Amino acid sequence: MHRQVINTGPIQLSVMVSGEGPLILCVHGWPELAYSWRHQINHFAERGFTVAALDVRGYGGSSKPHDIAAYSLRNLAADVAAVARSLSAQPAILFGHDWGAPIAYHAALLHEAQFSAVAGLSVPFMPASGASSLDLWRALYPDRFFYQLHIQREGIAEAEAEADIPVTLRKIYYALSGDAPVDEWLKPKPKDAGLLDDLIDPQPFPAWMSEQDLAVYVEAFAAGGFRGPFNRYRAQSLDSTDLSELHGRKLSQPACFIGGDRDAVRHMVPGGDIYADPGAGCQDFRGATLIPGIGHWVQQEAPAATNLALEKFLDTL
Repeated sequence: MHRQVINTGPIQLSVMVSGEGPLILCVHGWPELAYSWRHQINHFAERGFTVAALDVRGYGGSSKPHDIAAYSLRNLAADVAAVARSLSAQPAILFGHDWGAPIAYHAALLHEAQFSAVAGLSVPFMPASGASSLDLWRALYPDRFFYQLHIQREGIAEAEAEADIPVTLRKIYYALSGDAPVDEWLKPKPKDAGLLDDLIDPQPFPAWMSEQDLAVYVEAFAAGGFRGPFNRYRAQSLDSTDLSELHGRKLSQPACFIGGDRDAVRHMVPGGDIYADPGAGCQDFRGATLIPGIGHWVQQEAPAATNLALEKFLDTL
């Protein structure tokens, strides 16, 4: 495995690469790194693929522009397309987790010829509409805390997250994991609560993330901060108008969905289950896998089960 830097004009993207063969490009979510795909990089490289995972802009070794608009889905999708072009002359397969899933979906929509298939982890594909997702969250959480709305407060969320980065990451990773009480991340809090208020700091951390693993993330966020990662949430207000040509468009490439059955993302719409019909927005949906007892960080919490589900998807292509 090696690191390389891919330049896309003013943006530099740090990419982990291993293996030889058709390209699989992995896109991480919040608050993670290319490192979150470590179990998949080695596994699929050994099975005849070139596997690459980028640090999304704002994270790790990649550029961290200050402006919120730099983190629009269009810009992030363009980064993914640029990495794919740099690494392969043939269409690539995309794996995306958390925010990396919508980034991967939009790369496939906006750069259709470059991507042959998409596996989405933890966040199903939903066609774009004219409404901002932030307006939806404001309507659904008018009188209680919701983290995506709290993050809109520039500087406030950064100060909270950066005050003690090891504690911040332990609390976030645990609250969204299958080891925490169900929907710990979404438990009711006052609207003016802090991002980390009332969240458990587990000691020791569950075995799926070692102290050495956690140290990789701590080092990266200590160096790069949280503004870039938070700006993706803030840029949601721009996406609905910026992607107007995609409103209602379904994903055309073969697609699958993998999630943990204890993931709080399922219940972000109160009373609903976002995982109920994950293929509804796809023209060629190859199936969904819900992994029992697992939370949001599926490829890290359950690497063997996640890799098996991904292998089954690849076998359909």
